[in-house]
Amino acid sequence: MNAELTQGKLYIVATPIGNLKDITRRAIETLKAADVIACEDTRQTAKLLNHYEIRKPFVSLHEHNERQRTPALLDRLKVGESVALVCDGGTPLINDPGWWLVHQAINEQIPVSWIPGPTALIGALVLSGLPMERFTFEGFLPVKAGARRKRLEALKHEDRTVILYESPHRLLKTLRDVRDVIGDVRASCVRELTKMFEEVRRGSVSELIQHFEQHPPRGEFVLVLSNPQSEIRNPK
Repeated sequence: MNAELTQGKLYIVATPIGNLKDITRRAIETLKAADVIACEDTRQTAKLLNHYEIRKPFVSLHEHNERQRTPALLDRLKVGESVALVCDGGTPLINDPGWWLVHQAINEQIPVSWIPGPTALIGALVLSGLPMERFTFEGFLPVKAGARRKRLEALKHEDRTVILYESPHRLLKTLRDVRDVIGDVRASCVRELTKMFEEVRRGSVSELIQHFEQHPPRGEFVLVLSNPQSEIRNPK
């Protein structure tokens, strides 16, 4: 039986980051019961909806149109419709669109609920083998080299495990900057979480650089760095 959703409520729904089986029954029921689904990429979300035979109207809500689309979604919520917010994979808002919609819904005193599920940063952290009592998530570092190194300079004094997202074509640049700015700390590099070619590489930053120089990076990566302050850096 499908869930009966509260009228006029916004639901933040976590979806699989790779394997389509990694979705909760509650998430499926919420998507089936929602009046409309707001999604990052309609083509990507359509794959998930079709897999679970969910037939619901959906609208795109991404970084380029979120502020324009939000008022119409708020209007639907105000007249009692339920809206499910999803991203291409994982938990919405975490390095994905949706924050402005949630922020405005809260400002309008519209109820907001979270439907738990996967997020890549936690998966990579628990697979890293690095200390996880305290950690910080930095998302994607800046694309430009100068800005990226400046951000790393700030992380140089971090006393928590550091989690980063990175694309395959920038991974080696980021690893080299980490080694140069922070040091040759212990690290873990996770790619394609929950997918067929999931891979975890652990070692020093130099060892990861050597590996990916010989094996060109493919897929999406999560990079986990050990606490820079607790590491003994290799001499230059």
